[in-house]
Amino acid sequence: MAVVSMSNKEFSRLNVLMDLEARRITVRDACALLQLKRRQVFRLLKAFREHGAVSLASKRRGRPGNNRLPASVRDLVVTIIKERYPDFGPTLATEKLRETHGCPMSRETVRKWMMEEGLWLDRRRRLPSVHQPRNRRERMGELIQIDGSKHWWFEARGPQCTLLAYIDDATSRLMHAAFVPSESTFDCLRETRQYVAVHGRPIAFYSDKHAIFRVSRTEAEGGDGMTQFGRALHELNIDILCANTPAAKGRIERSFGTLQDRLVKEMRLAGISTIEAANAFLPGFLADHNRRFAKEPFSRTDAHRPVPQEMVLEDVFAWKEERTVTHNLTLQYNKVMFILEPNEITRLLAHQRVTVYDYPDGRFAIKHKGISLPYRIYDKLRQVDQAAIVENKRLGPILAYVAERQKELDMKRSQKAPRRQGQGKSIFKVG
Repeated sequence: MAVVSMSNKEFSRLNVLMDLEARRITVRDACALLQLKRRQVFRLLKAFREHGAVSLASKRRGRPGNNRLPASVRDLVVTIIKERYPDFGPTLATEKLRETHGCPMSRETVRKWMMEEGLWLDRRRRLPSVHQPRNRRERMGELIQIDGSKHWWFEARGPQCTLLAYIDDATSRLMHAAFVPSESTFDCLRETRQYVAVHGRPIAFYSDKHAIFRVSRTEAEGGDGMTQFGRALHELNIDILCANTPAAKGRIERSFGTLQDRLVKEMRLAGISTIEAANAFLPGFLADHNRRFAKEPFSRTDAHRPVPQEMVLEDVFAWKEERTVTHNLTLQYNKVMFILEPNEITRLLAHQRVTVYDYPDGRFAIKHKGISLPYRIYDKLRQVDQAAIVENKRLGPILAYVAERQKELDMKRSQKAPRRQGQGKSIFKVG
């Protein structure tokens, strides 16, 4: 017995013709049900009587379509994808075929061919994802999600590094991004300063509960309960909000998923393998990315606020710590002794509090009420020989150094002062 494959339309025609053959309906009724003329109904009925149900099946079933692309085109496209874009999605692969190779293929055609070759998995075979809905902010600048993604961005061509990204919640627009060796306070201070300088002050930043953004130890004593990053935002009247789970800031998490796919492959095609080259490549990529994926906000009003003219962003986004000046006009910071040059201002600062400014680029300053103070660094590595001849004007600093060194040796503290993570090279750092 032969098995005949029929569509729903063909099976409906079979039922009507069987009823007509059994005289359960008239020819007029069959014409109305099949929406055909009498001549066409009689033609179908004659074929049904001679050959049975197989006469109703389409003769082109199983044959290639008239508009089907030649096999040579399919082989060429599949070869290009396998050689250059084996891990690309159908949409991105279609874009590259059109832009780079001059092959204006349909996305669905490429998707079908990739599925037939095992390069793409049908969505129906994937596990369903669960998303809790949350409305976007109405205005650009109301909420900026900030996060870092540590990844092999250069694959095997370069070191593992972190991409710091700032995405607007209202539009999914990537406002700023930069590659850094690791996610550190100095890196966040430097890139946030760049963001504020270009776009202005947003209402709030939305981050995870990283120690850069939040003091996690509830039993911590002293201080104002702010991190250095939080202090900088407080000075600019910008709030910092922390998400309880990664899914809560899903917009930037999904964005990293797209970037780890598209950006990695774009840099592979461009032959980029260093952080410096990647940061030079980012502006053009971000512009194209936003053109493709950014959404229009509900409100045209921009919530970013200008930076007050009296504020110096360079000082706001510096690492700041207060120190007390000794009677000898010295102070300690990061295991380094600094000596203030005596003048009419510094002579009055004995036992007073001054602020140490440690900049992300490695520069250094000591200020009191906004006034920069002249200083020099006392070389802790230089040894003081027994019975050394010391001039009277240098006796005070030498004695202070000797006392400090004896204390360090007694406590067996390290003589090396490492730079803080993420900070640029500085001549003021030991080690």
